[in-house]
Amino acid sequence: MNLSTLNPWILTLTTFLPALGALLIAFLPRRDRDIRWFALAISVITLLISLHLPVHYREVAPTNSGTFAYEQNLQWITSPNIHYHIGIDGISLWLVVLTTFLVPFCVLASWKSIHDRVKEFFILLLLLETAMIGVFIALDLFLFYFFWEATLIPMALIIGIFGHQRRVYAAVKFFLYTMIASVFMLAAIIWLYAQSNTFDFVELQHLIATGAIHMPGHTTLWLFLGFFVAFAVKVPLFPLHTWLPDAHVEAPTAGSVLLAGVLLKMGTYGLLRFNIGLFPVEAHKNAPWIMTLAIIGIVYGALVALVQPNMKKLVAYSSVSHLGFVVLGLYSFTRAGMDGAVFQMLNHGISTGALFLLLGVVYDRRHTYEIKEYGGLATPMPMYATLFLLITLSSIGLPLMNGFVGEFLILSGAFQAKAVYGIVAASGVIWSAFYMLWLYQRTFYGKITNPVNATLPDVDLRERSILWPLAVLALVMGVFPTLWMNSIDASVAGILGTQHGVPAAPALQVKVNTVLK
Repeated sequence: MNLSTLNPWILTLTTFLPALGALLIAFLPRRDRDIRWFALAISVITLLISLHLPVHYREVAPTNSGTFAYEQNLQWITSPNIHYHIGIDGISLWLVVLTTFLVPFCVLASWKSIHDRVKEFFILLLLLETAMIGVFIALDLFLFYFFWEATLIPMALIIGIFGHQRRVYAAVKFFLYTMIASVFMLAAIIWLYAQSNTFDFVELQHLIATGAIHMPGHTTLWLFLGFFVAFAVKVPLFPLHTWLPDAHVEAPTAGSVLLAGVLLKMGTYGLLRFNIGLFPVEAHKNAPWIMTLAIIGIVYGALVALVQPNMKKLVAYSSVSHLGFVVLGLYSFTRAGMDGAVFQMLNHGISTGALFLLLGVVYDRRHTYEIKEYGGLATPMPMYATLFLLITLSSIGLPLMNGFVGEFLILSGAFQAKAVYGIVAASGVIWSAFYMLWLYQRTFYGKITNPVNATLPDVDLRERSILWPLAVLALVMGVFPTLWMNSIDASVAGILGTQHGVPAAPALQVKVNTVLK
């Protein structure tokens, strides 16, 4: 197919192919093996199609910050004025690919762990994939809100039906937290439409910047907070994080992977695209207290993770800490900080997604996440121990691993914004080494005190095919970050340039090269 023909529809095809696959699965006979293979085929085809986006991105990359690549803008509903407006830049590009990359591994991870209602599980998984991709490509606020809310139902059902003992409680808590917070964003969207007669993000951005939309008194602040609350709960930003540990602990492995790997990034992406994109002045005014909350989340999440007796809850609290770094970088309003924040979104998706997949391996064998139940696993499971160590080093930001580049750039930006922010936030790197290495030591070293652990089988071919690509990618992202950073930096420079007149010179290349030396 000619690229000029494919490009306008590539985003639509990538987004809705999983939903089409889910529809086809609904009509398949209830033969679990066939359903699993079909779901895997759909997710792999979606991944391969999505790779068209970065491969040809430079050919269609926008020449200015007001346009998007692979853009499509069609009238959807006449009254109200709603468009099917989609497109990506260097930020959303990699979040879309991250989503399509993780889903096939989730299908494989669920191959043996999901026994009942297999058809329903994979239908929900593929519908969730469509909704998550839609969030990252939508440029019409109505369409964005539609996809945003559409992610809640399949994820809540995945947790509530296929989760563990307290799955219904966790699913309801997740649903209520995120849905109630989203109401504030909906109110802000409706107000903007009432004043402008458009949901289009690009048009609204221009109208707000030029003062064409009259905002008396503290209206801009309330609109900013309306969007902020919805995104902060999804991140989750301290103190709005209490739904996350329950959701992670009770979710099946695939649910935890997508929750940590993609759904949390919807919050940080929303903060960058809509909070900072639509209300840059208010974002700057409110940056000090937002950065303070982010730093509290970094330290608090790390300290609470340190004392967790449950492996999955430990990794869940580590996400509170790691996502605090992302928010800190975004609101530093520095080139390095925002570049690092976007890169760290991808790093966290790979590293923490891999950690939950690794925990799923031992859960399938022992059906417990309690750390005290393990010990000495390096002897019966040497390959598993090796993979776990690689991902642990990635998570704590060892040089030459992906986490190091993101955290270094974020802390550089934080120091530029205010030295005390960088100093306090840097302690989170130390604490992350404490809780992750201590987890590794208690799980894999020492004597085998439980006889059951002595006969645990090492990772099989299916599990290796899941874990090795993630471990290798974590290393590649640490050694060659500019493969991702070039497009990210150009989009971040465009966002900063519209606010400050920051030149779009590729200064990041020098900084990254310095890091690697």
